[in-house]
Amino acid sequence: MLIDGFGRKHDYLRVSVTERCNFRCQYCMPEKPFSWVPKENLLSYEDLFKFIKASIDEGIKKVRITGGEPLLREGLDIFIKMIFDYKNDIDLALTTNGYLLPKSAQKLKDAGLKRINISLDSLNPATAAKMAQKDVLDTVLEGIQKASDVGLKIKINCVPVKGVNDNDILEVLEFCKTKGYTVRFIEFMENHHAKDGAKGLNSDEIKAIISQKYPNFKMVPRDTSSPAQYYELEDGFQFGIIEPHKDDFCAQCNRIRLTAEGFLIPCLYFEDAMSIKDAVQNNRIDEAVEILKKVLAGKPEKNRWSVKDDNEVSSRAFYQTGG
Repeated sequence: MLIDGFGRKHDYLRVSVTERCNFRCQYCMPEKPFSWVPKENLLSYEDLFKFIKASIDEGIKKVRITGGEPLLREGLDIFIKMIFDYKNDIDLALTTNGYLLPKSAQKLKDAGLKRINISLDSLNPATAAKMAQKDVLDTVLEGIQKASDVGLKIKINCVPVKGVNDNDILEVLEFCKTKGYTVRFIEFMENHHAKDGAKGLNSDEIKAIISQKYPNFKMVPRDTSSPAQYYELEDGFQFGIIEPHKDDFCAQCNRIRLTAEGFLIPCLYFEDAMSIKDAVQNNRIDEAVEILKKVLAGKPEKNRWSVKDDNEVSSRAFYQTGG
């Protein structure tokens, strides 16, 4: 069992397989050149798998593959199958922008993937293009449909940004309601890599927009394993809001993150990290596990997005950690 210094049990490993992305979203990496870390700097799938196996043996029950955009790394379905074949009841999930799903959804499902989170920030083509700095909407919608057709369980993630897609919240909600997808609205997490001047909507502002059409929704008792607070409409449909600006985002945190270059990250907000790269590449797996436990021992109690200070901005690059 993996326990941090505040007694929180960690059973969820998020693994970034690449920092590359084919979008340049305003809340993530709008100014980053289209470049990539040399392949030799990345942990191979085989080395990532060594660590994942050891982590599962230590109590990890959920593995989520992230990026960057993870589908940009070739052979991802083979990597997923490696994990599935080792423990086929593991909660195996993927986060993606959906652009490459039309051609990959079936392979991912066949490899053992169970669930998929897909970013959908707008159903307006011009707004979606403004957000991602690329004409993406038709292909993303095709990818969402393909994932549904092959039987993957779908969650939709939407990050409302003021003056960009804040008018699209209800339309995204209605789309998910009609399709039967879970939708989560995520408060923008201020970071130095986002577009200058980008401002997100907080939970109260998101709820105020939804209440214009659905005034009688109610809060659902919180599932402590989820980062989202869920709400239920009168017809029973539920939507979630992820609120990093509240401390309860952290109180039940069960996540640890591994980057494609082998850094273990204890908290999404902070720069703190330790590398397992040398240990796993040289088959010193016990050492890698000890590094994992040391990282957890030093994990902070909470992030600092809750600090009421406009200068309090994370320097973490989310495209390296998968959010």
